[in-house]
Amino acid sequence: MTLESLLILLLLTGICGAIGQAISGSWSGGILGSIVIGFIGWLIGSWLAGKLGLGELLPLNIGGWSFPILWSIIGSALIGLLLNLFVGRDHVVVRRYPDY
Repeated sequence: MTLESLLILLLLTGICGAIGQAISGSWSGGILGSIVIGFIGWLIGSWLAGKLGLGELLPLNIGGWSFPILWSIIGSALIGLLLNLFVGRDHVVVRRYPDY
C-alpha cells in the first residue's frame, strides 16, 4: 500500500465516520475521532454484512483493499448510537430569559 492510497483511505474513513456520526446525532473527537469512528465502523459494518449474508455496498478498491462505503457509514452510525446510549450526549445549555 502506497502513501497516497493510505491517505485516500484515511480521508474516506473520516468522511464516512462524519456522515455516520451526523446520522446518529453524536459528534466526538473532531477529524481524528471521525477517522477512528469511520475505521471501526468499516470493521463493524463489514462484519455485520458477513453475518447477515449481504454483499458489499458501493465498494471502492484502494491499494488492494476493498472499502465498502455504505457499510462503513452504517457501522459508524451504529457506533454513534451506542456512544449516545452508554456515554450520553453533550448537554447544550439553553438560557431562558425571565418573562417580564
